[in-house]
Amino acid sequence: MVVVVPLVIVAGPDEHDIGEAFDARGAEVRRIRDVVSADTLQDAGIENADILVITDIDEATGIAVAKELNPEVRAVAYADRSLPEFLSGVADLAIDPDLMDPEVVAEEFLNRK
Repeated sequence: MVVVVPLVIVAGPDEHDIGEAFDARGAEVRRIRDVVSADTLQDAGIENADILVITDIDEATGIAVAKELNPEVRAVAYADRSLPEFLSGVADLAIDPDLMDPEVVAEEFLNRK
């Protein structure tokens, strides 16, 4: 039996421990701590990623870049601030950490097919 481990990329500071929440549920978590760009996304493995989590809205343009590199990646902004208008149709979901715990986010995303 082949076990498929979901690949989650967390881009930005992880003040709410969203990466740890995905890791605790069996996902492989890779991090981007630099500017989110095509190069840093590719270095993190965006082509094979299942989920991209942006935690810094200043790096949210990385969602559009990620979708170009991997149209199937599910992109979520998990941040205190709102997404810019031009990205609201590109991201799959935007969540305020004050409204949903990282454990719930990880559980919901990993249970989706």
